[in-house]
Amino acid sequence: QVQLVESGGGLVQAGGSLRLSCAASGRSFSSYTMGWMGWFRQAPGKEREFVAAITWSSGRTDYLDSVKGRFTISRDNAKNTVYLQMNSLKPEDTAVYYCATQRTYSANPRTGYDRWGQGTQVTVSS
Repeated sequence: QVQLVESGGGLVQAGGSLRLSCAASGRSFSSYTMGWMGWFRQAPGKEREFVAAITWSSGRTDYLDSVKGRFTISRDNAKNTVYLQMNSLKPEDTAVYYCATQRTYSANPRTGYDRWGQGTQVTVSS
């Protein structure tokens, strides 16, 4: 069993910054280190969308176009933790942010996730 716990959400004014963390744990987590670790978000009334992803092994990254240059995903393998640094936040970034991991490597970093955290709320005021 793998557990993912997000933290770092909150209320921030437009133009501000937040850093989200996702800590992974569990006896079977080592079997998940071959795949991507991703961040997704879901705004009220909208479908969940991909935000960013990183591989545990090489640190290869992928980003949603609308967050490129503003968000940075990183990982600390020793702590089994992935971060999402969010700068220049906009009201349209308001959503519940989820981290997710995949047991089997997917060629598409935006699909194939099978473990999800509970989410953390990010609210950006204008």
